[in-house]
Amino acid sequence: MVLIGVFLVFPALWTLYLGVTNWRLTGLAAAEPEFVGLDNYIDALTDDRFLGSLSRTFVFVIGSALAGQMVLGFTIAWLMRSAGKTMRGVVETLVLLAWILPASVIAWLWLVLLDRRDGTLNMILGTEGTAWLLEYPMQSIIAFNIFNGTAFSMLLFSSALASVPPSQLETARMSGARTLAILRDVVFPNIRGHILTVMLLVTLWTFNVFTPFLLTGGGPGQETEIFPVLIYRLALQTGELGRGAAFSLIMIVINLVIALIYLRVLRERRHT
Repeated sequence: MVLIGVFLVFPALWTLYLGVTNWRLTGLAAAEPEFVGLDNYIDALTDDRFLGSLSRTFVFVIGSALAGQMVLGFTIAWLMRSAGKTMRGVVETLVLLAWILPASVIAWLWLVLLDRRDGTLNMILGTEGTAWLLEYPMQSIIAFNIFNGTAFSMLLFSSALASVPPSQLETARMSGARTLAILRDVVFPNIRGHILTVMLLVTLWTFNVFTPFLLTGGGPGQETEIFPVLIYRLALQTGELGRGAAFSLIMIVINLVIALIYLRVLRERRHT
């Protein structure tokens, strides 16, 4: 209880307090912060920068988590079920390597990959001079996050697929069912609870991820300024601790809403 109080309750209460003040890192507001009530929250909800960041964050989450990591993670997990031991070991090692390496190392590798002059991607595609991080910034960080996080989905789906009764799969194959029919009629009904769990975890993790900042710094301009990057810029780069804390609490509320929606759907699925 002491540890929970020190590392969870106190920071949450302190953030709540900061969010209703005009506290800054420097200046008069740093020495004598004033109580401003809900002004920070009202400003956030009417701020074009906040609304733009929120919309970019949802695009980022849908593109990298739902359409990217989950689909690719499930595909790898499904293919590895029938692969040989050596092939499975090599593929899983490579995928996990992208997950366990430090974010700074992954970001540096992607900077080398996407470099305008001597980048590996331009050499492969024959598109020398293409500045991927400037011309396609959102697509770049989505691809970066898919690469970095697919292993997590793969591990969760591998465990889920292990729970599918082999007898049902064998019966479906003997009846002549193709792969898509097997997935639709046998696999997905058995793991739909797992799918919702993976979707919840991957969505929340992606919504709060900060690592794309290492690749683009939130730029060019504000084109990759997703919500965690906006909070960092407000609180630490411009020193507006009060506004940054208010934005943080809004992000927590959004996370709670997402989690409650998923849990409600999961509960209804179990009852049916």
